[in-house]
Amino acid sequence: MALIKCDFYSDTLGLSTSMHVILPQQTHNQIGMENVAGKGLHPTLYLLHGLSDDDSIWLRRTSIERYVANLGIAVVMPQVHRSFYTDMAEGGRYWTFISEELPALARSFFPLSSKREDNYVAGLSMGGYGAFKLALRKPDQYAAAASLSGALDMAAHMDNKILSALQQAEMERIFGPEIKGSENDLLHLLKESQASQAPRPLLYQCCGTEDFLYEENQSFRNACAQTDFQLTYEEEPGGHDWAYWDEKIQNVLRWLPLQSSKES
Repeated sequence: MALIKCDFYSDTLGLSTSMHVILPQQTHNQIGMENVAGKGLHPTLYLLHGLSDDDSIWLRRTSIERYVANLGIAVVMPQVHRSFYTDMAEGGRYWTFISEELPALARSFFPLSSKREDNYVAGLSMGGYGAFKLALRKPDQYAAAASLSGALDMAAHMDNKILSALQQAEMERIFGPEIKGSENDLLHLLKESQASQAPRPLLYQCCGTEDFLYEENQSFRNACAQTDFQLTYEEEPGGHDWAYWDEKIQNVLRWLPLQSSKES
């Protein structure tokens, strides 16, 4: 595998930012690793970080490079700070960045496939929210999306009295005073998607039963059950921590519909 730290300028954000990228490499005598690379452009997993993390965190807290070595898939891990992958009410246009500019730039820098069936997105916590928002708002671009302990009911999240005044103020700087029924409300997007003729990305959702976001995950699961989306759901004892996510990202990789990558 090739591991690249890519620093670049974003016209959308008006600043320099970064992403880490894992690229498949066919090898034959590397000790302890079986590396696979298909011919042509690589299928791609966009792997999103959480609120307190950055584009290096999946590499630092899991063995993601080793987990994808024999899958022939590229992994793009972008930096979005504390934006919730949103065009912020007071701040950067991170939704436009993650949904439009970043994939185009990544494909201009690296040999990545633009085919819907070759593109997937996953993330943890804030990144789980971002992954499902991409799947629901850009269903023509992603074949599958996975949320690990995602913040999936942000309307309820913003109404949570446990939030401190500073946390509430931060949420309003991101989303504005009201998220319910907006394009940033995943439960609202589920209803809108159900009424559309757009393709349905496969969805994977997991959350530990001791996680503080467990109730939000139940809300999304129940709402999704009222649609025709195909949702794979997993829960078991677990918290909001990297031991859980390191285990679950391996499940996600086994779940992804990678048939085209194996044949390429």
